Formats: sequence, C-alpha cells, structure tokens
Amino acid sequence: MASRVNSSFTLIPNQKYRRSNRRSSYFSNNLASDSQPLSTLGNFKALPLEIFQIILRYLSVKDISMLSMVSKTISQHIINYISTSSGSKRLLLPDFHNLELPDRKQESAILEYYRSLGLLFKRCTLLLPTKERLKYIHKILAEVSCFKFSGCAAPLQCLGLPCYGMFLQTLTAGWDELECHRVFNFLCELTNLPRKMQTVVCSKPGSARKLELRIRLFCRRVLLDHWTHRSDSAFWLTRILKPWPMVNQARLLYIIFGPVSPQDGQVVWQRMIEGPTDEPSLKGLADAIKLLYDTGTKEWTADDIISLVDELSVVPREWLLENNARLLILSGNNICFTFMASKAVNGRAIELARLIVFLALVCEKELYCMDWAVKMMQKVCKVFSTPVERNNFLQSVANAFACVTMEMLQSVMSGDRDEDDRSFLNLYHLVQAQANFHKEVLSLTVNTLST
Repeated sequence: MASRVNSSFTLIPNQKYRRSNRRSSYFSNNLASDSQPLSTLGNFKALPLEIFQIILRYLSVKDISMLSMVSKTISQHIINYISTSSGSKRLLLPDFHNLELPDRKQESAILEYYRSLGLLFKRCTLLLPTKERLKYIHKILAEVSCFKFSGCAAPLQCLGLPCYGMFLQTLTAGWDELECHRVFNFLCELTNLPRKMQTVVCSKPGSARKLELRIRLFCRRVLLDHWTHRSDSAFWLTRILKPWPMVNQARLLYIIFGPVSPQDGQVVWQRMIEGPTDEPSLKGLADAIKLLYDTGTKEWTADDIISLVDELSVVPREWLLENNARLLILSGNNICFTFMASKAVNGRAIELARLIVFLALVCEKELYCMDWAVKMMQKVCKVFSTPVERNNFLQSVANAFACVTMEMLQSVMSGDRDEDDRSFLNLYHLVQAQANFHKEVLSLTVNTLST
C-alpha cells in the first residue's frame, strides 16, 4: 500500500541562500521599469540634476565634450548646465588682458582652451538646425564683452577676438558652404558689419580710423586668421569682398591687409604714395591676392584678380611704381606675368616698360636674381603678336631706363635730398640695376646665339 504524503505542511526544496544587494536591486528594478532613460543616462539616472551639474564642475572642458557624445539626453543636460549662470561663468574665461606667463605661453593656452570649448558646443548642438545652434551659442557668448565688435576698449591688447575666432573656426570646421554662408550672414546681422564697411569705403581714407581698425581686427582675428586650409581662408575672404564693387574691394583689402602704424595699429594710407616701402608693409596684401588667385575658387577669375590689383595700386591715390613692382614680385610669378601680359594686350606698352625698370630696381635693392626680371620681360615679349611690336616694346624699355634715371638725377641735382640721402641712394641702385639688367640681357643673347 502506498504511503500518503501529509499535506498539512509544505515541502521546501533545498537551495542556497544569497545575501541581498540593495544597490543591485535598485538599479535592476529601474532597468526593468524605466529602460529607455537608463539607456541614455546610465547610472546618472540615480542622481538628482543638481548633483549631475556639480559633477560637471569638476570635469575639464575636454571631458565634458567627450561626455556630451554619450547620448542625446546627457547632451541636453550639458546644454542646460551651460545655460545656467554658474555654468557659463565657469566655462567662459573672463580676462583676455592680464596675461602673466612669458613667451606667449598663456596666450596659446587660452586659444587652445577656446578651441576645446568650440568643440564642446559643436558636439552639444549637433542635432539642432544651424539657425538654432547659432542663436543658442550667441546667447551664451553675448555675456563676454570682448567678443563683440566694439566691446573692448583696448582691442590691440585684447585676446578676446582671437579666442572668438578660434571658437568659431572649431565650431564650423567641416560645415558645408551653405551653412557657412548662414554663419557669415548671422555675424553680419549681429555686428551690422556691412553698414560699417559701407561707412569706411564711402568715406575719405583715414577719416574713420577707429572704425577701420575695428573692421580690420574683426575680419582678421575672427574670420580669417585661424584656418588651416587656404581654401577655407579664401572662402571667408570672398564672403567679405564679393558683395562690393571692385573699387570698394580694393579699399577693404587695403584696410584689412595694408600697412599699419606700430604705435596705434591704425591703417597708414600714405605709405604707398610718399616713398618706397618695405616688404613687410606689402606682404599682407600680396598674401591675400595670392590666396584668392591660387585657391582656384570659382568666384574669382584671373581677370578679377588683375582688376583688383589694378584698383589697389591707386588706393588712396596712385602708388609709386616701385611699390607696385614690389607688390607684384611678392604676389608671385603667375600674378606678375598675368598683370603684365594684360597691359601688353591692352596696348599699354609704355607703362609696361616703366614697370620693367622698377622690377629691376626692386631686384637690385633686395638682392633678388636679376635674371628673373630679364626672363619675365622675355616672357612678356611673346605676348606681342608681331616682331614690330616686340621691337617697339624693347625700345620702350631702354627709353624707360633713361627717363627714370634722368628723373632721379634731376631730383638729386635740385637739392631735394633727404636727411638719409634716400634720393641719391635710389639713383645709385637704379644705375646698378640697369647695369646688371643689361648684363643679364647680353648673357641671354650670347647663350641664345651659341646654341
């Protein structure tokens, strides 16, 4: 007979007991009940928002930037933190003037900081439309007066605009042209830049010196200086220049890249018309011209560049031809030849001959190879379509050497000598230039006959 099981008690199976873990239980319960927020906030879900923001205070900008990529929810919390008064004050360095470290180390450190800050904002606002991104960023940065067009009382000693430029460069790096157009339009609307430019290009040069300086600093430090790729610099320079007629483009180019006073940083308008200038005074202009010519942007043709150089050479009045020649040499062989060929094609052989003389003079003064000037003349000769035109041009070059020599000699003989005998030295260099130029011509002729 089978035995009965007593049903008055319950059998408990053998099992191993484990100690409970409240923390594990808490997170597992949350995972089960609220899996979506946990997947985006992780363990931060257990923390009040205030504690999360306190944690952010102890993280570097680079760490916060990395954290912002974890999820959309965390990114939004970081945006909210930046929007708070304490968050923006902590992230935006307030002082751009009292730099204490030597050898520009602190300057480099601050610029690098704003590069990291730009990357943080780039990542945090990644999912926002461009217009909303710009509005949000402006709302945060508007608290810094040194980021504004005229916000700093001592702009030459201020690192604010370079930091703002570094921030914007990092933010917009990799954006397509349409988005960058929107950025430029946003900045123009924000600063009223077109109206300010209109004021300076329509006024007598030098009549609005402080505004000229502000435009120069804003364009250079915010829009142009921080780009690694020349094509990016050309894009932003094109945005600055293209809305204007050619004559105004030349004025703006001079304001942004022309020579300035070492005392107050203001544009020196008379430098090109009062006497021969030096290479540093022209290098900025030459580099800007090469930038537009060499990058091959569709918005600038070779004719555009030549017209721009032509207009530039009469800003504010006609330059000394020596300064014009120096600019062409610094602008490179292609621009120099294209400019001279344009004169040859348009029947301006006498102007071209005088330009050859001053190219030779600059080569002599700066110890450049004189055979470069001779070869440039030889190359230009081929532009003339007939032997008669070529012979007439060569005769014009010889006559130009004689005429310029007589002009300088008359200046010396009239007693109009500078304290440093500049006129006499100029005449001396011209005579030397003529001798070396003709020596190279003879050498070229002999070599041609012997081959």
